[in-house]
Amino acid sequence: MKSVLLATTLLGFGLSSAAMAATKSDVLTTYADIAEATYADSLAAAKVLQTAIDTLIADPTDANLQAAREAWLAARVPYQQSEVFRFGNAIVDDWEGKVNAWPLDEGLIDYVDSSYGGPSDENDFAALNVIANPQFELSGKAVDARQITPNLLADTLHEADGIEANVATGYHAIEFLLWGQDLNGHGAGAGERPASDYAQGDACTGGNCERRAEYLSAAADLLVSDLEWMTAQWAKDGAGRSAVTADENQGIVAMLTGMGSLSYGEQAGERMRLGLMLNDPEEEHDCFSDNTHNSHYYDGLGIRNVYLGSYTRTDGSELKGASLADLVGDADPELDAEMQAKLDQTMDALGAIKAEADGGFAYDQMLERGNEKGEALIMGGVNALVDQAKTIERVVTGLGLDNIAFEGSDSLDNPGAVFQ
Repeated sequence: MKSVLLATTLLGFGLSSAAMAATKSDVLTTYADIAEATYADSLAAAKVLQTAIDTLIADPTDANLQAAREAWLAARVPYQQSEVFRFGNAIVDDWEGKVNAWPLDEGLIDYVDSSYGGPSDENDFAALNVIANPQFELSGKAVDARQITPNLLADTLHEADGIEANVATGYHAIEFLLWGQDLNGHGAGAGERPASDYAQGDACTGGNCERRAEYLSAAADLLVSDLEWMTAQWAKDGAGRSAVTADENQGIVAMLTGMGSLSYGEQAGERMRLGLMLNDPEEEHDCFSDNTHNSHYYDGLGIRNVYLGSYTRTDGSELKGASLADLVGDADPELDAEMQAKLDQTMDALGAIKAEADGGFAYDQMLERGNEKGEALIMGGVNALVDQAKTIERVVTGLGLDNIAFEGSDSLDNPGAVFQ
């Protein structure tokens, strides 16, 4: 992923400095409160997932595998709403790769279909299969992997040899271990890993069932501990909260950078337009589970949450406070109305993708070359997100801020480079 470039020249907001200072402070408090609540909900859902995984490992039935998959899907709902905090907050951006890095070369972790291939010029470890190999050499050093532990995954395997595709931890490693590869291409259906991949003795399929269980358990433990750490960063006196509230103007910059970068380069570009240009189902964000439509939807909702200063928690309660919408509305009511309308249009477009996928028209089917309905749905989301980002740029100007650079994507900024 491209790094966020951020250079700010801050001007006055043009209103009473005393009044605005209090208002900006309140807005940033709401922002930090929503971050804390979103990560806390993500943590709670990850603990439910961890328990479901423990149950699956202890009793690898079809029902327990399905329960673990459903827990994973539920865990994605709050987490995806947290991604808006990544851009503009270095503490999140530096950490995010541990829990949500993608795409991944799944052959690093476990067995794959013969069509997957082997090591590549880009990644010597693309087919390492740690689960099948208790000892191997990595970057010229012998690795003892007889015990698969959280430390092995986090410190040795994750982004091994500096290669981002060597994703060994986080949601997508767990997703692969629950679903397996989706070998349907643009056809219907997600991954079909059998529960017997976790069975013991002669009932074991796929080989190395005990080590596969060790890996899945270690990955779940890491996800919980990583989310515990990030939740704490947004609590009172946490480093994330302290950083964003230390300078009110820079805090507002962080909020808008997160909204604009996720909306434009990351979601519209890298997660949606790029996959459509390549017509590649491997470019789905949740490619093993066919859950990409939900990930896109809740990413969009996270952007909306930040602007409106409102978050609906997993238990149904609403956290609401002073918001960017209040700041913009005070400065330029018409611009606030425009921004809110663009957010609504984006959620309508992402909601249309979600509704079709929930009805059986999966996202990887939408990506197929020549599928006009799918292309229209995805480009509806892309265009709404890009249009939304343009209004976020107008909000930057309307609040007297200058030179906030949003995350870009070749798929939007230099399409010819995608095929070079």
